[in-house]
Amino acid sequence: MSGGSPMSRRRMLALAALVSAGMVGCGTNDRTTVRLASGEDGGFYYAFARLLAAAAADDTDTLRIEPVETAGSQQNLRMVADGDVDTALALADSASDFGGRVVALGRVYENYLQLAVRTDGPINEVADLRGRRVNLGAAGSGAAVTGQRLLTTAGLDPAVDVVVEHRPLREAAQRLTAGAIDALLWAGGVPTAALTVPDPLRLIDLGALAAPMRERYGPAYDRVAIPADAYPGSPAVHTIGVANLLLAAATLPDETAAAIVDLLVRHADALVPAEAAGTQFLDGRFLIGTGTVPLHPGAAEVYRRWHG
Repeated sequence: MSGGSPMSRRRMLALAALVSAGMVGCGTNDRTTVRLASGEDGGFYYAFARLLAAAAADDTDTLRIEPVETAGSQQNLRMVADGDVDTALALADSASDFGGRVVALGRVYENYLQLAVRTDGPINEVADLRGRRVNLGAAGSGAAVTGQRLLTTAGLDPAVDVVVEHRPLREAAQRLTAGAIDALLWAGGVPTAALTVPDPLRLIDLGALAAPMRERYGPAYDRVAIPADAYPGSPAVHTIGVANLLLAAATLPDETAAAIVDLLVRHADALVPAEAAGTQFLDGRFLIGTGTVPLHPGAAEVYRRWHG
């Protein structure tokens, strides 16, 4: 009887390894797993990634999306360019540095730059940060890049005129309310829960810097409004919006890219985190507007089918 031969045992072990890896079998093992570099837990990127993962789980038997918690745009871009993840969320002004290795699946949202200070503090404009301590996003975040540009546009030298920290959002918010820093910059949805605990913080109006930012660094920056009471008791302010892109490795198979974009188009309304409803929207008509970042061929095919 051959069942106990060494060859048979090797074949059985090989088959067991394939089943464990999800290469054979049925149910969820047949799904292609796509790792999505998102952002900090509590932020807009992470919330969106979880909603997209839920849409994939409910809608398809062939695709599974696995959100990966990260520091933000810069880390996400390095991860997708290096092949550590398949897809990533990033600010449009950061994505241009990774041409060739990263392509776009769609433009998903507008990120709002939010410069928060204590409600009783003396800071009323970016220039007032001279000589003060400011957190410009976690190391690896898009705000770390955009924040440097914001300070420079306002006439400040980030290396000389301010004391810059790079800490995660929740830690930075705690330091701000405790008086350990004077301001924090966050790029995300409105409202962001971490900016309301334990007490609401005050946002600085950045609207006047939108046009100079565009002139100096390119068209990624828009002047946008944050409505009154977006945070409890806060007045309406203008700020700078930066498009969020859902990106992919250039090597992502066309059929996988197409399946993700199909989810975006068909489930746009369900992909808005509840805390941002009313200030954010995702519209299938604008997904194609990825600016200077080229579309993945699989994504382009889906948009051609939808838009003709």
